[in-house]
Amino acid sequence: MVEAVRSGRSAREVAREFRVSHATVRMWVERASRQRLDRVQWENRPSGAREAWNRTPRELEATVLRVRQELRETSALGEYGAAAIAAVLRERGEGNRPALRTLGRILARHGAVERTMRQRWPAPPRGWYLTDVGARLAELESFDVVEDLKIKDGPLLHVLTGASLHGHLVSAWPEPRINAKCITAKLLEHWQEHGLPAYAQFDNDTRFQGAHHCRDTFGRVTRLCLALGVVPVFVPPRETGFQAAIENFNGQWQSKVWQRFCFESVRAVRRQSARYIEAHRQRTAARRESGPERRRWPSGFEFDVQAPLRGQIVYLRRSNGVGAVELLGRAFAVSREWLGRLVRCEVDLDQSCVRFYGLRRRDPDAHVLLREATYKPRPRRFAGE
Repeated sequence: MVEAVRSGRSAREVAREFRVSHATVRMWVERASRQRLDRVQWENRPSGAREAWNRTPRELEATVLRVRQELRETSALGEYGAAAIAAVLRERGEGNRPALRTLGRILARHGAVERTMRQRWPAPPRGWYLTDVGARLAELESFDVVEDLKIKDGPLLHVLTGASLHGHLVSAWPEPRINAKCITAKLLEHWQEHGLPAYAQFDNDTRFQGAHHCRDTFGRVTRLCLALGVVPVFVPPRETGFQAAIENFNGQWQSKVWQRFCFESVRAVRRQSARYIEAHRQRTAARRESGPERRRWPSGFEFDVQAPLRGQIVYLRRSNGVGAVELLGRAFAVSREWLGRLVRCEVDLDQSCVRFYGLRRRDPDAHVLLREATYKPRPRRFAGE
């Protein structure tokens, strides 16, 4: 285009020939000015100076990179970042010393910044601390109590909740008072309708576990589980995560039922809760069909709270500073090489022993047998009715 204009043709004629605007032809003619065409800088470039006026001199950047390499190879502290480089430049009396942020930009511009990425480990499978539950071969059902919900101008309300891990079978029983007898009655009714899971998980509330002030105490709920062949599991005290499934459902129930309406009585709460539970079960029916099977209710079963104890109980505990764990009012030495770590304690009442397995979230399939100790609880009659 420039050559055509210089030959004497008009800019508009050249624009029509090359199918560009008249302004485009004028721009390139002005860019070429009176230079030879082979010497014209045709590349687009921003307006203004070719280089920023406040750019760090290239010689100083080379000095910074050289000091970093020296520190990386010889520093006793192993520090070669911006702060260490600034200290060396100050000691050498460099007149034009860059600021710390400028040093950081120089290092980043030349790719001399080593960023330590956070190591993220994959989450273990659900119920990983129990081998068959983690492999989806057995069902675990968690139970909890939501306490002190106040009905306006009415009594306090407590809610016993339950949620299965794989089948997501949920339940909620609002009651003015929840004690061990109430929990036992609700579990009997629930399991008779839906079948028995392999494990029932609880926190360390005395209503579930039994009294804490005496040795070898097995509460009413524990005895019910043992009588039905359900293994009770008690999670570590003051640790979150193990009850995540039931805690999540507790939040859902409160947001979808309790906080949506203004209830006048316990009966109204029960009605709305029953509607929600029924709708929730219908929506999650497919998950239960694909989940582990539940055992049928034993025919002719009658709960005898004084019956001899048979079966297993699982306690998840954290070992202390000397490698011991506390359960059932006793301290068991486990391993001095397993300090402050998670331990699965399997109380086998049939074999009169306790087996301790070391657990690691990073390796959920490795359940290391740390020790097996003899344990025989003192025969004691249950004090309740």
